[in-house]
Amino acid sequence: MNRSINESEEQPGADFGQPDSRDEMESLDYWRLCDELNVIQAALLVAGRDPSIEGAYVESRPPQNRPRGYEAAKTGIASGLCTEAIVGKVVRHARDSFDDPIPAFDVDAERSIVSVPSLIKWLTLRGIKTGFFFPEAIDSRDYLDKNHPKYAPKLAAAVGAWEAISKETDLGGKSPKKALEKWVRENAAKFGLTDDEGKPNELGIEEITKVANWRPEGGAPKTPERKPVLKKKRPDLI
Repeated sequence: MNRSINESEEQPGADFGQPDSRDEMESLDYWRLCDELNVIQAALLVAGRDPSIEGAYVESRPPQNRPRGYEAAKTGIASGLCTEAIVGKVVRHARDSFDDPIPAFDVDAERSIVSVPSLIKWLTLRGIKTGFFFPEAIDSRDYLDKNHPKYAPKLAAAVGAWEAISKETDLGGKSPKKALEKWVRENAAKFGLTDDEGKPNELGIEEITKVANWRPEGGAPKTPERKPVLKKKRPDLI
């Protein structure tokens, strides 16, 4: 028996949200090779959808049937291009006549180009730090975010060292200063604390260690005193 089209056919664009298919997630990963995208592709990726699957017909759907978040992302990216908050190339829609006024944010979303690194910075500044453009989760604390315009690597290094070493219950007889110094030196490259030859910046490491050190007076951590254990006398011997 033939099924009714109205009953059984899936409507295009009715499935909103993040893709959960392994194959679709793998196809999304290929888009990480692109340094530039058009506005439609960028907005679909922000919404967690694959442009190679939906890019050709997403604009032909009514707005209510487009992927969740797509319309907002497209509008924001287009306006960001126009205000130069996002680096790229703006292409306007063709006018029917030279007398037609041009809207402030009139953007041809299919032909306008977005720089991916600039887009990532723009998303980060607006509090979006998860999803396709952030395969590795970014710490929600702004002062540890490398993409933040006021990121301070020495501050980030001091916080990272303090968090790592303060969790250690046994420093192996080392003072907190020595343990912190060792951690910062081992992670120097991560925070830009090395020169062109890869040698650690000793002055920078010393400054960071001073900030992170919770025992500035020096000395190794004191070993807790052991209290003598009193043996109970057996009742039969009393």
